[in-house]
Amino acid sequence: MSGLPESALLVLREWIQKADSDWRASEYLLTMGQDCPYEAVCFHAQQCVEKYIKALLICHSIAFPKVHDLAKLVGLLPIGKDVPLTVIEQAKLTDYAMVDRYPGDREPITRAEAEEAVSVAHKVREAVRALLSREALDN
Repeated sequence: MSGLPESALLVLREWIQKADSDWRASEYLLTMGQDCPYEAVCFHAQQCVEKYIKALLICHSIAFPKVHDLAKLVGLLPIGKDVPLTVIEQAKLTDYAMVDRYPGDREPITRAEAEEAVSVAHKVREAVRALLSREALDN
């Protein structure tokens, strides 16, 4: 993964920074107690996962569409560069990015769901960071 052109390396670092910003937001929001906006926690957890997957795709010079659908993005990953994300987790997180941002016929998101989303984001974040070069992670 090293040897990326400088321009690609800069873009990669931006994706990592944005992913980590979402990661920090999701964790911070959980500290709010009863006032915690659980849907926002889940949205930021999904965004963290999405952006880390996109960073991994950039590392392998794989173009990706502007989508929030994690299954589509995971499907683009090269063989052997899997992320620890089940099909069910992909679907749940994708819903948090697309469906749960707007009012509708869904039950409110619970604290347990928000904690699960952050846990999944943590797992994916760590796995992808382990696949990235030191050069990509140095800011």
